[in-house]
Amino acid sequence: MASLGDSNAVYSSVKDYYGKVLESSKDLKTSACTAGAAPHAIVRKIIKTIPDAVNDKFYGCGNPIPLGIEGKDVLDLGSGSGRDCYVAAALVGPQGSVTGVDMTDEQLQTARENIDAFGTTLGYTPKLKFVTGYIEMLESSGIAHSSIDVCISNCVINLSPNKKLVLQGVFNALRSGGELYFSDVYADQQLPSAVRTHDVLLGECIGGALFTEEFEQMAVGIGFARPRVLSVGHIAINDAELQGLVGEAKFYSITYRLFKVPQADQSMGGFVAEYQGGIEGYEGEYELDVDHVFVTGKPVQVDAATAAVLSSARLARFFKVSAAQTTDGLQPAASTTSTELLMEQAYKASSSNGGSTSCCAPKKESSGCCPPKKEASGCCAPKEASSCCAPKKEASGCCPPKKESSSCCAKKESSGCCNTKTSTTDAQPKLNMLSCSNDTC
Repeated sequence: MASLGDSNAVYSSVKDYYGKVLESSKDLKTSACTAGAAPHAIVRKIIKTIPDAVNDKFYGCGNPIPLGIEGKDVLDLGSGSGRDCYVAAALVGPQGSVTGVDMTDEQLQTARENIDAFGTTLGYTPKLKFVTGYIEMLESSGIAHSSIDVCISNCVINLSPNKKLVLQGVFNALRSGGELYFSDVYADQQLPSAVRTHDVLLGECIGGALFTEEFEQMAVGIGFARPRVLSVGHIAINDAELQGLVGEAKFYSITYRLFKVPQADQSMGGFVAEYQGGIEGYEGEYELDVDHVFVTGKPVQVDAATAAVLSSARLARFFKVSAAQTTDGLQPAASTTSTELLMEQAYKASSSNGGSTSCCAPKKESSGCCPPKKEASGCCAPKEASSCCAPKKEASGCCPPKKESSSCCAKKESSGCCNTKTSTTDAQPKLNMLSCSNDTC
């Protein structure tokens, strides 16, 4: 059994930061734990039903909660206050199960004491439990080999002092065809010791960020199929002192999908895959990753690796996959976009949006700085986010100066998030600032 002795300093630092230093996400000094686009509308609807105590202590850098998991067994690494577990419990229904693993007593207490109230909301008692343990030692926490269909994690693996041990444990826990669907923080270069050991940078998911190339090689070496990227967003460091420490390094929130399927023989002939629908929320199309979006009822060419994933236990019932007899009239198989290029694109988008690629600051329209209209429930980051929904612009621009952290977003008008109307007596725009709610994120 692996020893945790050499890692005690890291565990103590993380426990203290999340258990005692942070009261809520308003105390964060970077956008790492509030980054990411808005979740799917189905997930947002569930979040609204989760007790406030659970939502208020949520820290995450993405939305790693897949749909179409009814009846499945789900594991959450570093479950914290339990928000993602509560969402997953609603998605798996009464026949599925959700287990959260965390090492922070204060977070676990919040997660456990709200289960009954959530069960009343659902109308049944969910198979939802939270266990004390380390994500590097899942078997010691009662997670048996080949017992999990989907493992999720939200900005936690970076906190581990032994990430390879975490991935190996997940691989062992997954059933054949299972997947690790998770969001985390990554760096575009190796980080110096001063960054990796800094208590605040470690706690805010920056100090432990893996170099993307190192992570992808590690995952394949353990036995996962080629990592698939679902989303990439640049992370802003708002504290000047911390920015000075990290220097030129850039950080990103990336949602990856790692599948436990046999390594595909790329010398095999081509395949044809057709999404047949059936996943609630993805009636018209299904996004496997940034390069593969399947329109319902439309067959497309795929390579052997993608065919293996689509034939996996969870996705097989939604896809028809067969060897290609002919490719006439079919869309060619998609090539793989490198993670480095995706990060470069995210950074450029961030630079044009004031430092964030979260849904709170979408790309500017050609007519001004206001984003297009989003879902009715909102496009903002959690209410205590330290970044502002409307970055500071010149006096003649349509976005206001940064407001205090409790007012992160401008009141939405019919045209989008910002009110671009200018006063007849003042060149500054008229804006009504409102605090955002976690249930919109």
